[in-house]
Parts: sequence; C-alpha cells; structure tokens
Amino acid sequence: MQTHWPENHPQVAFGKVGILLVNLGTPDGTDYKSMRRYLKEFLSDVRVIEEPKWKWWPILNGIILQTRPQKSGKAYEEIWNYEKNEGPLLTFTRSQAEKLTERLSRMDLARPVEVDYAMRYGNPSIKSKVETLFAKGCERLLVLPLYPQYAAATTATVNDVVFEVLQKMRWQPALRTLPPYHDDPAYIEALSISLKNSLAKLDFEPEVILASYHGIPQRYFDNGDPYHCHCMKSSRLIREAMGWSTEYMRTTFQSRFGPEEWLQPYTDKTVEGLANSGVKRIAIFNPGFSSDCLETLEEIDGENREIFMEHGGMQFAHLPCLNDSDEGMDMLTKLTLNELQGWV
Repeated sequence: MQTHWPENHPQVAFGKVGILLVNLGTPDGTDYKSMRRYLKEFLSDVRVIEEPKWKWWPILNGIILQTRPQKSGKAYEEIWNYEKNEGPLLTFTRSQAEKLTERLSRMDLARPVEVDYAMRYGNPSIKSKVETLFAKGCERLLVLPLYPQYAAATTATVNDVVFEVLQKMRWQPALRTLPPYHDDPAYIEALSISLKNSLAKLDFEPEVILASYHGIPQRYFDNGDPYHCHCMKSSRLIREAMGWSTEYMRTTFQSRFGPEEWLQPYTDKTVEGLANSGVKRIAIFNPGFSSDCLETLEEIDGENREIFMEHGGMQFAHLPCLNDSDEGMDMLTKLTLNELQGWV
C-alpha cells in the first residue's frame, strides 16, 4: 500500500474492505408520524406489494396510512427498547456489527475492514452507510442482507437499493452480496445450538414445536420466488440436526397481510388448531429472522400466545432468534469470512 503521496496530491482514504449488515428496518419512534413515515416507505416498495400503482396507491394513502400507524405504533410500544429509544431489531443489528468488528479485529487479515449496519426501511439508511464506508476508504464492499431464505421482498430489495446507490457514484467500490444461507452448515449448526440451549431453559417439554417463517403471497411463489423452497429445506435440515420427526416439528407461515392467499399453513390457525385438538404445551421459533423484532416478540410471543391460551393451551414458549448470541456471531463470522475470500 502506497504511503508516500506525490506533491500536492489530495489526501484520499483507500485500501479498506467495507462490510455492511442490512436488516429490514424499524420506525424512529412509536408515534403516529414516525410510524406513518416508516410504513409508507415499506409499503410503497414494489418488491413488497406487487400491485400496479394506480390500484395500490389509493388504498395505501387513502385507507392504510390513515389507520395502520396507530395500530402498529401500539404494537411497537409492547416491544420497544425504551432504554435506547429504538426498536429491538436496531439494537440487535448494531450489536451484531459491533461484535463482528471485534471478532475480525483479532484476525490477521490482509486488508483492514470496516463493519457497519443499515436498515432497508427507516434509519440508518443503506445510502448513508454505503457513502460513509466509501469515505472511510472502503474500495471493496460486502453487503450482507440478513435473511437466510431468499425472497424478492427481502434480499432482492436490499440489493436493489445498494445497486441504485452505486449507480449514482462516480467512483464505485467493488461489490459482493451475501447469497441465501438457508442450507449453510454454519446456519444449521447455530440454530441447533440455540434451540438446544433455549429448550433446556424451559420448565416444560413441548408436545409440538413450530418453525414459523414470515409468509409471502402464494402468487409470488407461483411466479417463481424460491422462498417457500428455501424455508422447507431449512426446516428439513433443522429437523435432521435435532433428530425430530415431522409431527413434532412443523413448518408454518405468519404475518399475512390483505385478503389474498398466502403461503400455508398459517401459524395462527395452526396454533388455534393445536389447542383445540388438546395439545397443551407448544414452543415456536423463527428460523427466518436473524434477530427478534415485532413479528417475533409481539406477533408470536404476544398474539399467538394469547390464541393458544384462549383455546385451551396451558404452556407456551417463544424460543429467541440467534440475535447477537455466541452461536449467532460464530455463524455470521463464518459467512462473512467465506464471502471475503480473495479480498482479505
């Protein structure tokens, strides 16, 4: 690396590798304006809502954004990190970036690295973080969408924004993006360790365990999205690693939105059906989420717990996501180093 500048040469940072962790997003607050701003950005994404603007925008702006911010704000209040005044997804993603920085700093790498984090929707934005990393001298950039299973509405929309940012840069960094890791041995191993640790802490033994993934409209799958296949393979590999039967660990899909059919079986309907059939003890985990968030803490540990209890269930457990646990960070470190081969 050059250390002596020619006379009158401007000082330019260079020679580093940037690593950007990206997760879905979080509102800046639970108030109406913050929630409306966040929901508008999220629900305006054509990857998320695959409808013509002429059809979707009147519904979004005329109905949804008038009522949903209040409802979503109350849900976020239930899981908000009041100490840091932020959503838990932001707390965990920042911690993941900090811990990855610490782990990589102990390694003898050929190039210095800078680790940062961003949100696809809300703050900090992908654009601001890509620009920050480049200003620090990151001539090479590895983007890690933190979604194990690929979906156009998650992984692809993160990459879309990264590509758009680079399109407007005169001097672009070289770019790599993390592929889906739904069947990566490091991912399956981390989940297996996490599940064993979480189950060992329970004071009961579940009769059934549900692996609940975020759903997508059935239409998206029919149009070629591989998400359902990735989820089913993840579930199979987890079952095999844990030695569980298909009856003991079942796969379901949550968080459906709107009137059309989504991937089935639905988590809430399955929970209700299990309770009605006489099952008294269940546990649910979310292998498609890298960190706990509204969909796991409020929807699963809140709404689905209530559904189970109201229909005769007695003991319910939500098993936490990998978050910034040791096993989660082991996985993230392995995935990162694998994608950095030839760079560091």
